[in-house]
This record gives sequence, C-alpha cells and structure tokens, in this order.
Amino acid sequence: MNATIAPTGIRSRIDGSLPGGIVAVATAIPAFIGYTAQATLDGTDCTCVPVKIGSMAEFDAIFTGPPGTRPQAPRYRVTVLPSPPADGDDDAETVGFVSCRIAPDPATVYWLRDSVRMFFENGGTEARIVSAGPFGAASGHAAPPGAAFVDALVNPNVRLADLQAALAALKTSSDVTLYVVPEATLLPDADALALTQSLLAQSAALGTCLTLLDVKGGLRPDPQAWPQDIAAFRRSTGDIGLDFGAAYYPFLITALRSGTLDYTDFDGGDARALLPVLNPDAMPNPAAAQLLQAIAAGTAPDVAKNHQALLIASPAYAALIAIVERKAGTLPPSGAVAGIFARVDADAGVWTAPANVVPAMVADLTLRLSDQDQAGLNVDAVSGKSIDAFRLFAGRGVVLWGARTLDGNSQDWRYVPVRRTAVMVEQSIRAWLRSLVFAANDANTWAYAQSAIEQFLTGLWQAGGLQGTKPSEAFAVQVGLGTTMTADDLLDGVLRITVLLAITRPAEFIVIGIEQPLAIG
Repeated sequence: MNATIAPTGIRSRIDGSLPGGIVAVATAIPAFIGYTAQATLDGTDCTCVPVKIGSMAEFDAIFTGPPGTRPQAPRYRVTVLPSPPADGDDDAETVGFVSCRIAPDPATVYWLRDSVRMFFENGGTEARIVSAGPFGAASGHAAPPGAAFVDALVNPNVRLADLQAALAALKTSSDVTLYVVPEATLLPDADALALTQSLLAQSAALGTCLTLLDVKGGLRPDPQAWPQDIAAFRRSTGDIGLDFGAAYYPFLITALRSGTLDYTDFDGGDARALLPVLNPDAMPNPAAAQLLQAIAAGTAPDVAKNHQALLIASPAYAALIAIVERKAGTLPPSGAVAGIFARVDADAGVWTAPANVVPAMVADLTLRLSDQDQAGLNVDAVSGKSIDAFRLFAGRGVVLWGARTLDGNSQDWRYVPVRRTAVMVEQSIRAWLRSLVFAANDANTWAYAQSAIEQFLTGLWQAGGLQGTKPSEAFAVQVGLGTTMTADDLLDGVLRITVLLAITRPAEFIVIGIEQPLAIG
C-alpha cells in the first residue's frame, strides 16, 4: 500500500500489502469571492460558479477580458487645497509646490484581482474563483475628507447579497480548503459583520475549510486609535466557527501597481484636472501644461507616450503617480496569506506553522506593530479571539508573524496548523472510506480500515506531522463493535471510526470521529 501524506513537496510513502491506500487531500486550495470585469467561460456566463484556475493568465482570460485588456484600477480625484494639509486628513499630500488631496472614488475600488495575484506571487498554484458579479459604475466623486477614512471607503457596488450568493455556491465544493473574500472590508459595518459570520458558519458546518479574514480598519489605521478597530472586529465575529477562521492585520502595501497607472486614472481621464498640480502659479511648467492641453484636446492620443513624456517633463507628475501606485497597491492581506499557506504546505507540510515567512511583493505595512501591540492581538482577555499580525523587522522586511485561529481560548484548536492538519487527516480518511461503501460491516472490514488508516498515519508521523517518539504516542485508531459501534450501528449499516492525533505534544490527543454509511449492514 502507498500512503501519500502531502499533495506536493513533502511526501512519504509506505510500502505494504493493502491495495488502494489513503492519499492526502490537497490542503491549500482557496476559493476567492469578489467582483470581476466579466465572468465568461467557454462563452457561458459563470457568475456565482466556482471556476478552477492555475495562473493569472487563466484568471484574466475568464474574468478580465481579451488579451491586452487593461485590468480595472481605482479612479482618483486630485483636489488642490488652499492651505497646507490639515491634520486628520490621511489623503492630504504635498506634491511639488502644491498641497492637495488624492482620494479614490470608493465605487471603483475592488481588490479581488490583485489579491489573486498576491496568492500566485506567494506560492499558490491552484485556486477557485467565484465571481459575485460585474463592477458597478463609478460615482464620480472621491471619498470625503476626514480622519474616518475607513468608514468613508465603502464601495456602494459591493453588496452583501452578492457575496453571500457566491459563498452559497461553494457549499458543494468539497475540495476547497480556504475561503478568501478581500472585498468584505468594503461593505458597510453591519454587512461586513453579517458576511464574516456567514463565512465562519459555513466553514464550520462543512468542516473542510478555513476562512481567512481581513480586519476592517486595517487599510488606514489610526496610529493611536487602531485598537478600537480590533475591538470592533472581535465583536463582529460572533461565537460560531472560530476554530475554522483566522484573521490578519494590518493591510499590506504592495508593489503590484508599480508601472501600471497613468493620467487616465485621475478625474475620469480629464487631463486638465492635473494642470493646477503640474503647472502651479508658484512654479510654472509650460512643457507639462502644453502636453496636458494637447491630451485634453485629443491631439495626443498615444497614452503610453504621453505618460512617459509627462514623467520626463514634470517631477510633480512622477511624484503623483508614485503616491497613487502606493495607494492602489495597498491590499487586504488574505490573498498573500493564502499563497503563503500553499508555499509552506509544499515546502514543509500542512502541519508546519505558516508564520515567520516573508511575503513576496510587499514593500511596507499600513501600521508598524511593536511586540506589545502584537501581544494584545495574540491574546484578548475579554473575547479570547486571536488576530495574526504582519510585522516589519530590520534586516528582514515584512514578515507574517502569527499562526493562530480566532479561537484563542481553545486548548485544541488555537493554532492554524493543528486545525488544518486535523482537517487534512479527516478528509483524506473520509475520501478513502467511500471505497468501502459496499463492504460488509464486519470484523474483516474493520481490520482492513484500521490497518489502512494506521499506515497512513504512520507516514504522517514519519514526516513530522505528528508528535511522539513512537507511533503509539503519535496516534491511535479505534474501530469495532463495543469500541466505536453498537449493535444498532450494525443494523443501520454505519461504520464508525475514532482517530486520535497528537499534533502538538506526544500522547496528548485530539479526537476525530468519522462515520461512513455502508450499503451492506
């Protein structure tokens, strides 16, 4: 018999006499839910249909448009301020000699595509995409000024009903092991709360996947008041399915948008709106002004050439583009986390903590946390809900520095690798047990099942997935009449198996109960 204990990277096989051994299920297959430019597969609409992809090229072919289609980008409005920026307006900037606000139109902010790209950039190889619908229309105005930027950045085109319909489409997708909904933080607070609880409840009900959550408030955290966002998030998660969820904070400032934006991303593409910034009275720039006028008049139609000419003619334009690329590249962390899960699973096994990992394409964080800050995220005396942090360390850069589930008070399920290893073991055994559906519920079948499971778990132990100096300290398998089954179970044709796993410490077992209906009692 061959017992494969990890789908990629880490493999351990045990030779034996039993055919058709247990093979570990895939452990890092995320389902991304969100909005797309289109949703067309082989000429058929696939909105609210899980679609398998293995690359960004596949994503774009199905959800972005024909080759050469420019991916959606937020629209920004530049407003010149009459005086230097006031405290409390996080979008206030000084560009050259001009004070201005650079804020997005909230109705044009979407995070799905960039989050999927972060998944692939960080080690992901396969995902499911569930489009909740097409992008909505721009509102034509920027987010209002003020310190409550996060509250202001609610995309009216992102609707709870759309996202919940897409989530419901995953109820029968047993191969999905992670839920990722980066645009959940663009919902109003009450809707974000409802969606979070729906995600956790479905994860717990299915028992096959972990929900990766982003903390609403992580986009523009107040340097002093950010703990209020954490407290609000903890209140919003409810009490169901906490061991099937993990939350990450703060948002990541990525390099994904570097070199992708130009003047058409401002003020609906009206180049004249940039004149007060690029050609201010205090420091006129006739070359930039002339080019902007030509663009507005339609006599300079080549966007790429105009963009390069403006970069050369105007340092203020180059500074403006850099600011917007940083803003547009600031993302919820869940997509990168899903990729890190896939990378760690492949390199070291699902039982290894997906932490102390440097994410790819990340330049900075929206908030730099201290050891004391993180201590408050790890453990909360009131709610018991843990939140995993990204940290910035000198000499290393940004690092994912936590691997806890939301269920911080649980003795069994407080750590992500423990929950995910248990899910992998349970689902692998369940998948194999289906081959016994026509077997008799007798001692021969019980011995056969016990032997197969023990060989599978021996391979897992030898690879380092279970703790103990010998198999008896690492696992136990129980099956049989008077042990896990009653006479009624035999009459009903139900095979019941109990598996004990020492995932964190030798001989300290987590108990998993598995049952399989049999056609023959």
